[in-house]
Amino acid sequence: MSTEGSSDARTPLERMLEARSVAVIGASAREGTAGHQTLLELRKGGFDGLVYPVNPKYEELEGSRCYPSIGEIPHPVDLAVISLANSLLEETLSACAAAGVGSAVIYASGFEEPREGIPPLTERLTAIARNAGMAVCGGNCMGFVNVERGLRATGWYEPERIDPGSIAFISHSGSVFAALLHNDRGLRFNVAISSGQEFVTTTADYLHYALGLESTRAIGLFIETIRDAAGFRDAMVVANERDVPVVALKVGREALSRALVTSHSGALAGEDGAYEALFEADGVLRVETLDEMGDTLALFVAGRRAGPGALASIHDSGGERAMLVDAAATARVPLASIARETTDRIAELLDPGLPAVNPLDVWGTGKDAFAIINGCERALLDDPGVAALAFAVDLTTDDDPEEGFIASFLEVWPETDKPMAMLSNFASGISRPDVERLHEAGAPVLEGTLTGLAAFRHLFAHRDHRLLAPVDATTPIPSEVRNRWAERLATGQPLGERESLTLLSAFGIPVVPSEVVESLDGAVAAAERLGFPVALKTAEPGIQHKSEVDGVKLALADPSAVEAAYADLTGRLGPRVLVEEMAPPGVEMHLGVMRDPQFGPLVIVAAGGVLVEILRDRRLGLPPLDLVRARALADRLQARPLLDGVRGAPSADVDAFVRAIVGMSWLAHDLGEHLEALDANPVICGSDGCVAVDVLVIPRRS
Repeated sequence: MSTEGSSDARTPLERMLEARSVAVIGASAREGTAGHQTLLELRKGGFDGLVYPVNPKYEELEGSRCYPSIGEIPHPVDLAVISLANSLLEETLSACAAAGVGSAVIYASGFEEPREGIPPLTERLTAIARNAGMAVCGGNCMGFVNVERGLRATGWYEPERIDPGSIAFISHSGSVFAALLHNDRGLRFNVAISSGQEFVTTTADYLHYALGLESTRAIGLFIETIRDAAGFRDAMVVANERDVPVVALKVGREALSRALVTSHSGALAGEDGAYEALFEADGVLRVETLDEMGDTLALFVAGRRAGPGALASIHDSGGERAMLVDAAATARVPLASIARETTDRIAELLDPGLPAVNPLDVWGTGKDAFAIINGCERALLDDPGVAALAFAVDLTTDDDPEEGFIASFLEVWPETDKPMAMLSNFASGISRPDVERLHEAGAPVLEGTLTGLAAFRHLFAHRDHRLLAPVDATTPIPSEVRNRWAERLATGQPLGERESLTLLSAFGIPVVPSEVVESLDGAVAAAERLGFPVALKTAEPGIQHKSEVDGVKLALADPSAVEAAYADLTGRLGPRVLVEEMAPPGVEMHLGVMRDPQFGPLVIVAAGGVLVEILRDRRLGLPPLDLVRARALADRLQARPLLDGVRGAPSADVDAFVRAIVGMSWLAHDLGEHLEALDANPVICGSDGCVAVDVLVIPRRS
């Protein structure tokens, strides 16, 4: 073939997603095959580039000359769509590389039975593509659709008409990719990609491409994993700079890591913990279902952003208003407290007997409903405490197109820049022809109570994330302290609890005073120096979880109690013990560090004591954290109200606990490469501060 075009300045990814020429390898005349449908989809999409069917069985397909092999095409090919069985992939991709093809879509999975001494087929395919500088979509994918370019590189049936829009969608699931392209709710895409197993080209690469498109207003992700963590985080920087929200449905959260069973922190984090921390740090908005994904993208792609305040809503039903109040609590969506001026304006409009409150039921007799509803919409939107408005009615067939609910919404929609949405409580009752009027106006339609409210929560979360100041990554810990502890941990030798407590103290985390002794006289003398009551713990090397061997004796009030406890511990476990001052009463919390293979050290904040095992109530963060981010982690714990005092107990010093979280984050930041895991449990939070009582440090395995 000709080598003309080898100096093409486009990147391999651009040659894929903006291909000017496409070879369909495995093209077929047989209906129902991916090789046949790929040719049809290229035509349906309006692709105006060159199409080269490749199959030695045919001389012509769909009006184009068919070539026996990729090497016989006389012109450079940007993209080869490979619709062949796994057994033919290696030979075919090698031929593409030799022919100078810029990129490939691989539908097949790349699976083959393992053979001793031979790398897996997926690895061999990856090596071929990388050595040739090719971008690859797949394997095990359904290809992609670049709507703006009219390019459909997919072998499955898609709608005859796909209008261009401003959502970029990237999915590891081909079924999800297809489902969103077939949506009937006005979600429109500039590019949609079924990335599959990502042999070469990753979600991070596609993100960078999407963020380079002027039309991209929002990005949706359906992902199983992130294969290029650094590239993903770089893309999030660009997304935040451009104010492009990224909405992600990450599956697989229930699989727990088995690599760190020796630490509570590792077990608590699980395999999903890193994603929780990553999304929190970078402002990725995590959804639970595809319906929530759809509602959230619909709200964001309308282009309006929330200012200060919370949600207001308008209803035509007292019962559905009550339902929304309950659902808002479940969805963790704040409802706005409206000003007295707003209340007075609304009261003048409503029929007698209807309270002027938020959420607002506007339906009385039905007389002058259009004017009443419009006036109430405007009053709520003018309120400084209202950040967004939900018009929450069932979008059944509109009896009055001129003065019905949709007409009322559309009259007010252009008068404000505040986010507004029509929210239907029952998706199956929606009249699609009627809501098309909203789609044409660029107004969002949310199709479920909980999913719609979740979309508003994500809208507010996006606002709040963008208000955060960047974390100053300059460590406050002196270099000599960091270097000393880095050298100690790098030895890989276990740390005793006394040394572990000293490590925490070096990073500003308060710890209980303690001494290590190896005799009864030493134990009594240490107890007298520290002050009764005290605790005795075995300090024998190799015992990590002391409570499991009955190695902890608490609240020893005098020398005789110390003597009895020491005799029991030494008789069973050995003479080396740790004598600790008893911490004052308070709420038991947990702080920890675990190391993720991809994302590095994570900070864990959790309910402490036995609750860490029972409730699994935890939040994770990427270090370092500042006071604002540390407080946000603590505030999202289910156990957080305990710190405010319950049943007459005094409130804890939350500020001290937040400072301890920040200290732990700097420990993770500065020493994380040398740590496998760290547990500080419990950290006792009382009215006069917080203090770490028990600590387990596991240096990183070499």
